[in-house]
Formats: sequence, C-alpha cells, structure tokens
Amino acid sequence: MERQPYLQKHGYQLRPRYVPGWEPSWRGTRMDPTYCEDSIMLIVGGVKDARRRRDNKLVAIKALKKDTEESKIAPCLSSVTHPQNHCVPVHELLPDPLDSQSLLLVIPYLRPCKNPDLSVIGDIIDFVQQTLEGLVFMHRHCVAHRDIAFENIMMDAEKLYPDGHHPVHLGLQPNALHEVSPLPRAGYSITYYYVDFEPLVTGRVGRDKNAPELSSIVAYDPFKVDIFALGNLYSQEFEQVGSTLSELLRVLNVLQKCNSMQFLVPLIEKVMCTSPASRPTAPELLGQWEEIRAGLSESLYRWGLGPKSEPAIERMFNDTFAAAREDIYHLKKFVI
Repeated sequence: MERQPYLQKHGYQLRPRYVPGWEPSWRGTRMDPTYCEDSIMLIVGGVKDARRRRDNKLVAIKALKKDTEESKIAPCLSSVTHPQNHCVPVHELLPDPLDSQSLLLVIPYLRPCKNPDLSVIGDIIDFVQQTLEGLVFMHRHCVAHRDIAFENIMMDAEKLYPDGHHPVHLGLQPNALHEVSPLPRAGYSITYYYVDFEPLVTGRVGRDKNAPELSSIVAYDPFKVDIFALGNLYSQEFEQVGSTLSELLRVLNVLQKCNSMQFLVPLIEKVMCTSPASRPTAPELLGQWEEIRAGLSESLYRWGLGPKSEPAIERMFNDTFAAAREDIYHLKKFVI
C-alpha cells in the first residue's frame, strides 16, 4: 500500500484494497465480504497485480533485489526481438521507493500454462513448439533457465478471456461476482513464456529433481539439465511417469493410451538419457521436433485429449464428438 502513490505516478493502478485510505466496502452493511471484490487478498508474496492506466491492461509487479540473476537476465533477454523469444517480456524496471537495494519488475499479467486446461492435441503441439523455441533462444544467448517446470512456464491468455477475469480468483469475472468461461485455445494465438530464472549450477533445489547428474557438490552442465527437465515436463503432462531411461517403456505405454500422443516418444527418448553428453542440444531437439511435426496429419490437431484412465464409454463419446467436429471443419472449408 505504501508504494501505491509511486506506482500511480508511473501509470499503474492497484486494486481498491491496496489504495491508501481504503475501507472495506462491506463495513456498515449486511453484505457478505465473500461477494465483495475488495475482500480478495494477494496470494503470491512479493507480486502485485495492477492495471496500466494508459490501456487498462493487467500487469504484474514483482519486487526483486538488485543483485539477483532475474533482475539482470529478464530485462536483457526481453530486449531482444526474435520470433523464438519466449522469455517473459519486461515492460519496465523501476527503483523501489521503499528499498534502495530493490527493484520493481513490471511484466504482463500471465496465467499458469495449464489454466485453463489444454483440451485438444493441437494445444499440446503448440505448447511443445513454443517451449522448444524458447529453450533454443535462451541457450543461444548463453542462458540456462535451471528450473524448468510447469510453474515457471506461464501464458498470455488474454484472447481467451475477451471480457477479462479476476487477477487472483482466475475463474471469476473482474468483479469477482460470477464465474467466467474461457474460449478454446484452438483458433487463438496463445503465447507461452519462461519466467523465474535461477542462478544455481549445483544442488537439488529446482522443482524438477530427477536429472541424474544433479549434485550439491559437483557442478553440472545446466544446459543439459534444461533439456532433461523440459522432456520430463512433456512426459508428466499426460500422466505421472518415471523419468529414467529404464522407465521409457512406461512412458511409451502412457502416451499410446493418451489419445495418439505417442509421436512425442522419440523426443522423450532423446532427452531422458542418463548421460548428459548423450542428450541433444536445444537446436538439435527443435530440429527433431520439427521433423516429427511435419509428419503429423492436420486432423490430429483437432482431436481431444483424455487421460489413460478415461472410461471406455466416455472415450467413445469423446472420439465420436471429435470425429463430428472434424467433419464440420471440412464441410466449412468446402462451403467457403
């Protein structure tokens, strides 16, 4: 709240709760605070949501220490214009008026990459394409992420919510009174971004601790750990599976039962090698993926996703629906 006048001066408007002089809107009334937007508090410490006054766009404002890797890496990568750049854009880096050793990083407001859920195979294909491109971009600029996980891949989902959503209660409208339903990802341009760059090259403090070379004593190649972590992330999207070479057959069985996702198996086989030296580089992995993608049929993109535990009757219904959707797609093309 103490930073509000400073942020207001720089063009950012906090929610009413965080404006000096705020009084609860339900005070002196019979209203249930649950139904009042200004009762909603921040969940993530150190990160505030705000609106940019010139265009009313949602942004996130994150407090960082000046000497952190993120305060140096994020603005540097953001400054590079390239179609493969999937590092979080930085709108502005402001001095912290309350702490001379801190900065305020202003970035677009982003949603978790799986909220809302990916619903068709094309969503997965697009996700894999963008995350591989982003990894190639980072590695070509000599930056390893060091903590690749779903929590550190966010998305700009603004196009899925044309009327907006609440920045804390993501399933509600901006006024927090009613639920909001997203548009399907298919047909809209969704951009994924890597966030939260880590400085460590030893230790097991990252979210993915499965890479066999991780050590608290011996330094390892963080670029090869990135490769392993991204492949492990792909496998986990479809079921909780093992991440060692001996369990690749399990991965294959899972993907074969998960709606024709077995095309990812060759990619996962490459990145889950126990020997870091045997894993491909990011450009090599992207090249292999683009060969795989070129061989996929266009109709596959529009087929729905479902877990291997999906009941047979539900699978049959969903497959029938997907087939009907495919017929409608081709009919539209013919009529147009």
